[in-house]
This record gives sequence, structure tokens and C-alpha cells, in this order.
Amino acid sequence: GRSVVSQAEVADGVLRVLVTGDTHVRDGARLPVDLLARAARADVILHTGDIVSGDVLEVLRAFAPVTAVLGNNDDEFVGRLPERALVELAGVRIGMVHDGGAARGRTARLREWFPDARVVLYGHSHLPELVDDGTQLVLNPGSPTQRRRARSHTAAWLELRDGAVLDAHLVEVDR
Repeated sequence: GRSVVSQAEVADGVLRVLVTGDTHVRDGARLPVDLLARAARADVILHTGDIVSGDVLEVLRAFAPVTAVLGNNDDEFVGRLPERALVELAGVRIGMVHDGGAARGRTARLREWFPDARVVLYGHSHLPELVDDGTQLVLNPGSPTQRRRARSHTAAWLELRDGAVLDAHLVEVDR
């Protein structure tokens, strides 16, 4: 679904967004406590897919509205979640997809898929990435549960206001 958070609900006009993905757990209680603490401070949560199954989205929705896209391991959510999504939060257009494809050509491919998005989120690789060329910010939050080849477990944090990205950074998530 599409999350709608009015500016009136946001204390200082700044919309705080937790970006996560590749959680790969069936039991929301197994999400890292540190991720849930960040969810408690978020106005919106965006999930880049590979939820896997179970109550993960419900656990996150207890903190804030959630928009999620379908990952390649999300059989339970086929027909319930889109493969791609475009949301607008605080005037910022955000494209979402699980698999951004091969690293070579990814930036151009994501720009082609989401030409009007200021921010594009993707997952799948479990490798955190944050690159902003000034017109499009490409962000992979990594995984809070399965770091694989990444240095650490991660998520990402965005702060948006009046059509602008005020802050975007990766955060390490303690297991």
C-alpha cells in the first residue's frame, strides 16, 4: 500500500524515514532490537523486499506506516506487494525495487526505471550503498540480519522536508 503521512503529523516539518530490507526473518520478534529502536523514531518505514514471511511487516507497522516491495524470497506476498513502487514523502519522489540488477550499469538502469525520483531504493545484494549525484540518490540499506559480504548489519535513515533530502546515511544495526 501507499503510506500517507501528512506534514501536520510531523513535529518540526522533517519527515524521518527508516529504510530497511533483506530482513529474511519469519518472526518479527527476531528483528534486531536496534532496528526496532530506530523504527520507533521513524515517521515512515520503507522496506526493499525479502521480508520472507510472517509478521515482520505487522511488527514494523506498529511503529509507523510501511511501504514495501516484493523481493525474490517473498512468495507469501506475491499479489500483495508490488515489484516496484513510487511514493512521495514530504514532496520527495522515492522509487523502490528489490533487485537493482548487476552493479555494472545499475545507476543508469535505476534512473531509467525511475526517471522522476529524487531517491531510488533497492536491496537484494545485502551490500549497503549510498551514492548521490545531486539529481538522484541511490540507496541500498543492506541487511539488518544477514550481512553476508558486507562489513556489518545495516539499515538507512532519511530526513526529508519540503521536497528536499536533508539527510541520508547508512546506520550500523547491532544484532
